[in-house]
Amino acid sequence: MAVRSRLPWPWRVVAGIVVVAVIGGMWWWGFDFGQFFGGVNRPEIEARIAALQTGNVELRKENARLQGKTVQQETELAMASGKEATLSRQALELSAENAQLKEEVAFLQQLVADSNKQAGLSIQRFTIERESDAAWRYHLLVVRGGSPKEEFTGNLTMQLALQPAAQGLADPRPTLLTLPDDQPGSRAALALKFKYYQRLDGTIAVPAGAAIRSVTVRAYESGQTAPRATRNLVIP
Repeated sequence: MAVRSRLPWPWRVVAGIVVVAVIGGMWWWGFDFGQFFGGVNRPEIEARIAALQTGNVELRKENARLQGKTVQQETELAMASGKEATLSRQALELSAENAQLKEEVAFLQQLVADSNKQAGLSIQRFTIERESDAAWRYHLLVVRGGSPKEEFTGNLTMQLALQPAAQGLADPRPTLLTLPDDQPGSRAALALKFKYYQRLDGTIAVPAGAAIRSVTVRAYESGQTAPRATRNLVIP
């Protein structure tokens, strides 16, 4: 007959837990040492991963900074290109204006030299062209020859033959427009007061779509009813 001693259930549970903990610790210890002896150092790998993550964050920051700098440089380059284009356009405009002024000065010098040989009033360099659907712009030069001692005062008149815009199959009949009578607002632009020459520029309002076929310009001296100079222009 054998006598066996049995541990109470609480002690058996405790002993089982201890055995499982010991086995688990041995397994974990063996796993770490296996990695170490096998060439895998877990702490070192974790340190490298942390370092790489830190470097990644720094690289992202550097990338964002470089992108911002690139955008700023592109903006500055666009502004510089715009300024260069503006300056180039202004230089071309000034060059063209300078050439035009030189041409006008030479023309005026020749004109004055010729006009000094013959006294009288003349209308020179008269042009007119469409500015919009309902407006035409004119340019002209009034020159006084001889050796005048006093200023010339007077005014210009313009008589324009208009071809209204076509409506339907039949072309409307031409009409006449007289300035400044039909357009009192143009009176100031047609006033004359000069000693040697005067340039006149202005805009003539016409019915929408109408075309100017011919213009007759007359220069009057104040107090006189007969024109001192007349110029006709036919527009094809």
